[in-house]
Order: sequence, then structure tokens, then C-alpha cells
Amino acid sequence: MDFRKQKLSIAEAKEMDMVNYLSLLGHEPSKIKGNDYWYRSPLRQEKTPSFKVNRKLNRWYDHGLGKGGNIIDFGIAYFSCSVGEFLNKLHGGFSFQKPLKNIPKIKNEPEHQLKILKEIELSSYALIRYLEQRKISIEIATHYCREVHYELNAKSYYGIGFKNDSGGFEIRNPYFKASSSPKDITTIKNGCDEVAVFEGFIDFLSFKCISRNELNKTPDFVILNSLSLFEKARPFLESHKSINLYLDNDAAGKKVAREALSNSKKYNDHSKLYQNHKDLNDWLVHIGKQQKKRLGNKL
Repeated sequence: MDFRKQKLSIAEAKEMDMVNYLSLLGHEPSKIKGNDYWYRSPLRQEKTPSFKVNRKLNRWYDHGLGKGGNIIDFGIAYFSCSVGEFLNKLHGGFSFQKPLKNIPKIKNEPEHQLKILKEIELSSYALIRYLEQRKISIEIATHYCREVHYELNAKSYYGIGFKNDSGGFEIRNPYFKASSSPKDITTIKNGCDEVAVFEGFIDFLSFKCISRNELNKTPDFVILNSLSLFEKARPFLESHKSINLYLDNDAAGKKVAREALSNSKKYNDHSKLYQNHKDLNDWLVHIGKQQKKRLGNKL
């Protein structure tokens, strides 16, 4: 969901807090002395912490390797990628965990083995800050989401978890997106004859933030978690008198909307509300920026 046409600039990437970023990748400091955060090196195996991040300078140094630098230098070393690849993936929200190298794939084995370790109430500063940047109310987010800690490729991570009807999770943080099995839609039933449909949970949360003081009645909700699950959702959707679509303004979202409208008069396409934006959340963030700009002009 959280994709933009332009990648982050180098200057924007360098402003990202390295301690928060390492935390989201599953690396926590072993000790903290003033502005210095010491870690067991994420770049190699070691028992004694010799990887330091100076939070004031926002720079790192690995004493074992004799190398250091900014977050871009770290990303290039950690993911074995180019500057451009790191900026694209850092900004795009792709699944961005460190790959295992030179390990042959076992036939018929899934490419990623994601295991949920635990789920708790949303409390991570980095995750809450991410939601605030997306203009999502923390009160609304904590009602529908959990903080999910999970293991992938023998490393631990955590993110905002949104549960589907089969018990699997959609997982997001500022740097990647993932999901656990089984994959399914999420239905929220309020006993209404109207239903609102979203591709992902960030757009659903955006809708709740926008409409919390405006709706006369609360509709039912379907979060597809993948456009490929639209057909699976149809029986539930079409049991309602009115079906309101809030799909992405991309080719795939528009195609599904067109097909739905041709299938039944029950469907209503509401994407014109955010027609100049890629999705509902992008529109919400834009509104927030415009309001902040107008407020600044008045001061």
C-alpha cells in the first residue's frame, strides 16, 4: 500500500534515526552510554558488542570491521545492495529483511518461513511514530491492531499486525511489509446493510479516522488484504444492499472496481474522493500537510 513514485533522497534517508531503524530490523542495544548505543554487530557474528551508534551524530562504527558511516552505508553493507536499491526499498515499504546467502533452496519449501512469536498491545515508539506520520489515530489503531513480533529467516522483527479472519496477520512497519499464513480477508460486522471495502488495513484505519464523527451509522467492513481475494469476499459483500469500494487508484484497483460495477448495481466506486492520490491514506496524509501549511501561514 505504501508506495510512492519517487524514492527517498539521500538527504531524507540520512535523517532517519538509526536506533529506531535497527530496532525495526530486530537489533536492540546491549548497552547504552550517553549518546552511544552498543550492539552485537548486525554485519557479522560476535559475542561482545563492538558495533556502536552515536545517536546524536546518527552514525555507526563497527570496531571489528574497522568500518562505519551513515544509515546508507549501513544499508549497503547489511543488504548487499546499491545506493539506489537501498533508497527504493527503504522508501517503498518492500519486504526488507536481510537475505540469507549461499543457502540452497529445498524443493517445495516456501521461500519465506514467517513465524509469529508473540502479539502484544501497540507500544513501540517507532511503530506509533510511523502511524502518526500516516495520520492514523493511535486510539483507532490500538483498537484494531496489535504489535506483532515474528521470526523470518532465523532473525526476529516486529511490526503493526492486523489480523484476518483465519488468524493470520498483515504486518507493516516503515521499512517493510509482510504477512503470516494463512492469508485471508478481514471482515468487521456491525449488522449494517452497507459494507465498505478496502485493499489494505492502513486505508481502513484512514477511513475510520476521516469518518469517526460523520457517519450516521457504522457500515460493515471488508479489508481484502490482497486484491486477489476479492472473489472470495463477494458472497459476503453481495449479501449487503450497498457496497462501497475504496480501492487503490492504480491499474489493478481500477480494473477490479470496473468489473464489480459491471457485475451488480450494488457496487459504488468512491475512489474519486482521492482521485489525485494513489490511495485513501495518501489523500489523508496530503490533507494533513495542507492543514499544517495553512496553519503555518496564519501564524
